[in-house]
Amino acid sequence: MASQHRPRTLPRTLALTAIAAASALTLAACAGGGTTAEPETEDGGTLVYATGDAEPTCLDPHVGGNYPQALISTQYLEPLVGRDADGTITPWLATEWTTSADGLTWDFTLQSDVTFTDGTPFDAEAVKANIEHLQDPDTGSSTGVLAVSKVQSVEPVDATHVRFHLSSPDSALLESLSQQWNAIESPAGIARGMDENCQAPIGTGPFIVDSWKPQQSVTLVRNDDYRTPGPEADHDGAAYLDAIEWRFIPDAATRQSALASGEVDVIDNPLPSDIVAADGAGFTHIDAPRPGSVNRIELNTGQAPFDDIRVREAFVRAADPSPGIESLFQGTAAQSFSPLASTEPAATSDDGLFTTDAQAAAKLLGDAGWTAGSDGVREKDGKRLTVRFPVSTNQSVAAEQSLFEQIQANTAAVGFDVQLEPVDLSTWYGKLGANEYEAVDAPYTKVGPDVLRFLYHSDGITPAPSGYFANHAQLNDPELDQLLDAAAAEQDTAKRDAIYADAQERVLESYAILPLYDQQNHFLVNGATGVTTLGTIATPTFINAKLTK
Repeated sequence: MASQHRPRTLPRTLALTAIAAASALTLAACAGGGTTAEPETEDGGTLVYATGDAEPTCLDPHVGGNYPQALISTQYLEPLVGRDADGTITPWLATEWTTSADGLTWDFTLQSDVTFTDGTPFDAEAVKANIEHLQDPDTGSSTGVLAVSKVQSVEPVDATHVRFHLSSPDSALLESLSQQWNAIESPAGIARGMDENCQAPIGTGPFIVDSWKPQQSVTLVRNDDYRTPGPEADHDGAAYLDAIEWRFIPDAATRQSALASGEVDVIDNPLPSDIVAADGAGFTHIDAPRPGSVNRIELNTGQAPFDDIRVREAFVRAADPSPGIESLFQGTAAQSFSPLASTEPAATSDDGLFTTDAQAAAKLLGDAGWTAGSDGVREKDGKRLTVRFPVSTNQSVAAEQSLFEQIQANTAAVGFDVQLEPVDLSTWYGKLGANEYEAVDAPYTKVGPDVLRFLYHSDGITPAPSGYFANHAQLNDPELDQLLDAAAAEQDTAKRDAIYADAQERVLESYAILPLYDQQNHFLVNGATGVTTLGTIATPTFINAKLTK
């Protein structure tokens, strides 16, 4: 399909101020001199989106389950429930739900008379087929299958009522079902086979996958019959846009240049300097940090040298990330001292555990038997204090990679030999699977504090069918496991949050992680209005978007 996008000049009077509302943000446009000005818009046309995230190998987020898949599939697949900016679960494809007193049975009422874009019905049988697709080992799901691991069976009661039977209580089930990796697809589309379904999954969303040119772009066209508006929709019915051209542009400077010229309308992963300059350039800046966990460095406690808590604490005390975060991110990221994102109401912090103290770090290493070698790298039993640190260049922006280099230098001052290994995403996954790392920055997005169970429960050391495992710190702490299991079973929110507070403190006191900042999720918009993000996993939605004239 030919692009309907046309170049446009920058608005002359548009200056914008971002208003943060947890993980879903809508930006207000403010003209100079304190007056407001609404840009003139038009219905139709093709919006061009340029992403710096890795191009998915499959457009079906059930397969694998990474953030680039979530970004694009938000446009054509929808989940059973949504979540607003305050963390409240909201109806979507499911209109209401109840759970039994023991938490083992969940009943969902579904929207009626809804069809997938292939014309087949969305009903209870479709929900059952999707859960079974996620749980089928041949699908190779990681994120999605972990989220529904406690669903033992799905019972279609009638067309608009479906019952989930759980193996054990799961207080985070609704949060899990709100995620894009658990969005609902046409069973007929799934039945075509993985190859065809990966090329063009079929959903109920506002857009339809029309074509995919690998290493270039995906073309999405409007679903004229759209009738299941989600939590962020400001109108009933179809999207205003005719189409979206979803381009893959890895280089941040190239994306920014295309935005400035009017060649593209929206970009993600802008450089911090471009975010700072966005207001003066007349661009809308959307700051939508991802929910769940923070960006953090995880230390592999399953093998030397970080199987010794003294060595882990020494690394954390020597790392000193604060100056780098301030200078490299130019105020666009704030240092975290919690395992959970600041957007999570249950997040707790303890900055006292992360005070930089190189002298204390050196003493801890000495107490652990590591002595300085001739080149300054410490040694023990003939082995150097080496820390292999693979870095995914598809997931870590340039500022983050520079931060890791600063941490490398800071820890070297007390005797660590941190070996940064920039690699592509596939190689990065391979190194984790082969246990060829001592430290790693592994972004992981899951709605709600239950992400702690995925990341730090000992069950998370066992790989999913896809080969991926989430507990990269390889924590194996029975007391922590008990806390996380208890939180998962607790239906009372206040009691659950209290348990999660204890679990977070135990994770932090293990020195198995060095929290850095919220998972960064920034978008710049030029030439469009109505772009916003979902309160689930902070992906953009274009249901309200219009191009400006």
